[in-house]
Amino acid sequence: MGKSVALVLSSGGARGVAHIGVIEGLLEEGFEITSISGSSMGAVVGGVYAAGKLKEYKEWICNLDRFDVFKLLDFTLSTQGFVRGEKVFNEMKKFIEEQNIEDLGIPLSVIATDIVNKKEVVFKKGSLYQALRASAAVPSVLKPSLIDDIELVDGGVINPLPVKHVKRKKGDILVISDVNANIKNTMKKPEPKKGSALADLLEKWNSFFPEKKKNKRLSYFDLITYSVDLMQDRISDYIIEESKPEMVVKISRDTCGTFEFHRAEQVLEHGKKQFKKALNDSGLK
Repeated sequence: MGKSVALVLSSGGARGVAHIGVIEGLLEEGFEITSISGSSMGAVVGGVYAAGKLKEYKEWICNLDRFDVFKLLDFTLSTQGFVRGEKVFNEMKKFIEEQNIEDLGIPLSVIATDIVNKKEVVFKKGSLYQALRASAAVPSVLKPSLIDDIELVDGGVINPLPVKHVKRKKGDILVISDVNANIKNTMKKPEPKKGSALADLLEKWNSFFPEKKKNKRLSYFDLITYSVDLMQDRISDYIIEESKPEMVVKISRDTCGTFEFHRAEQVLEHGKKQFKKALNDSGLK
């Protein structure tokens, strides 16, 4: 079997940083990624990789702490979402610049959701920035993206694993990276550092970055996350069963919260660990 890989990257918020570890694992093992499709954070990681800027993006996101993440949240009183998203996507522009999807090194499909007409929108050409902005607009959190008078939100709402949109070629293998897997979480949470004035201040903002603990009422973010998980769970299982991929990298939906980007480095390494496990299980090595 050949080494060419058609790669599908799921939605999943901060858990999607694990996709970087999966990509690094594939490359280290000698696989060639020949096409990518992705939704939401999967689209972002796939788009940055296709643009040749994954190394720079990794360095940036792995150095974010809680305070850095909070500073990227530009709050608004809009009824469509309480975060405009301009700050974080302005940071994204540093990595993807003004590129068109059709000019990237490999075929890329970015999925967004037309929330009014209840259908998916697939970007295979045009502005990479606009496509990623639309695909990652989490409903009720980030304001929708308006393109050609169409309100577009997170691609994971309608298609969390866009297998049917990844470009295939003869002899390639299908690899899926699913960061919403309904499996036990094996990534340990690091012990928090106590004592500093900054740590005490940031602790007050914990409601914006909820950890999943027992015996606690669900926060606003938890409610959004669990609702989306419930919608996507069976969809993803069905897609995996029907597509029969040669490899599925599974990262637990409980690995971290949707907005816990301050744990990016740990999540990335966990993604690479899960890739190695999936590779051994697949028999492709």
